[in-house]
Order: sequence, then structure tokens, then C-alpha cells
Amino acid sequence: MIVPRRVIGALVGLALLAVAGTAAAHHGWSSYDADQAVSVSGQIERVSYGNPHVTVFVAASDRTWEVILAPPSRMQARGAGESVVQVGKMIEAYGYPSREQKNEMRAERISVDGRSYELR
Repeated sequence: MIVPRRVIGALVGLALLAVAGTAAAHHGWSSYDADQAVSVSGQIERVSYGNPHVTVFVAASDRTWEVILAPPSRMQARGAGESVVQVGKMIEAYGYPSREQKNEMRAERISVDGRSYELR
């Protein structure tokens, strides 16, 4: 089967857009305020255990926080696999608030079920 060049070009273009969108969604650590450490405690409402980072949504006393954790490979290497960060579990996260997103933080360390996990 012969595929026309314009079809190949369109497919390549779509692939490039998909990669660019993923890269844009991944922001650098400079968007977090390392001078203003925060601790967030509460129940995990939602989990996204995938690349580029594991993310949990934590129902804290003041609001729901989006807590950015380490990549899945690092989470697993540190003993914090999918069974650790599950919906319904209580978590305490220590890290830095986002300069751009009001309810977002990057966690340096989490505690779940009485055990602490260093993520960096």
C-alpha cells in the first residue's frame, strides 16, 4: 500500500503537536516557591499514577490541593508504589506551593500509613 506524502506529513504534524502539548504541560521546578514550604494533610480524593509525575488530590481542611509527587519510577524505587497512594488514604505532604496555580504544590516528602517517603 502506498501512502500519499500529505497523509504522512499530517501524521508527523499530529505527532509533533502531541509531544509539544505534553512538554508544555510539564512545567519546571522554578514555578514552585522553595522559600515558602507548606504541609498539607488530608484524605486522598483522586490519584493519577503516571508520567511525567504521580499526582494526588488531597482534601485538606482549607481546600483541595493538587500535590505533584515524583515520577512513577522514583516513587516505586522509594517504596511508594500504587498501593501506597490510594484514594481514601490519609496523607501528609511537605513541599513547596506553586507560584502559578493557587491550589498546587510539589511534594518533597510524604507520609502515608505512618511511614515517610523522601521523593527527591
